[in-house]
Amino acid sequence: MQPVVFVVDDDPSIRTALANLFRSVGLQAEAFNSAAEFLQSKHPDVASCLVLDIRLPGLSGLDFQVELAQADIHIPIIFVTGHGDIPMTVRAMKAGAVDFLSKPFRDQDMLDAVATAIERDRKRRTEAKQRAELQAHFETLTPRERELLPLVASGLMNKQIAAEIGLAQITVKIHRGHVMRKMGAKSLADLVRMAEALGVRHKRVQT
Repeated sequence: MQPVVFVVDDDPSIRTALANLFRSVGLQAEAFNSAAEFLQSKHPDVASCLVLDIRLPGLSGLDFQVELAQADIHIPIIFVTGHGDIPMTVRAMKAGAVDFLSKPFRDQDMLDAVATAIERDRKRRTEAKQRAELQAHFETLTPRERELLPLVASGLMNKQIAAEIGLAQITVKIHRGHVMRKMGAKSLADLVRMAEALGVRHKRVQT
């Protein structure tokens, strides 16, 4: 599916103009007159971004940005405003906004900002999918294999692992093979990256 741009602005002429602009370059566009209306609608599960008026009736654009973050909704935001000021811009950008455009803005500036935002969302979605797949692989490990994973990833030899957890070296070798296969790791370097992504680390015993 094509990426979609959500427009939230209480000015119907702005909503229409932006929706037409995005559709003219092959993007889907959905327009809303308030943050509440946006939240009440269903959204396609595709790369997307939000073009958001900073001054809205009811919940302001900046407050809506905070509310989305608190709800764990990580859609990239491009703010538009006719009344922007520097503190407002700084607050929006510090909270993760992609851009802050003052009305009237050039169509190309908006399209450039949207392209950046959609690419950011694509990357986030890809990384989230990879993390989910990695976690699914991790869930297939037995408790003993999960115990071995951080030890192997920390670079310990089979002999050292055997001594640390009280197993025979041949048993460690077998478990190590199972861990590599189940995680889909082609090398130790692969496994190290996976362990890092999962936050699985070897807790060294203090002596």
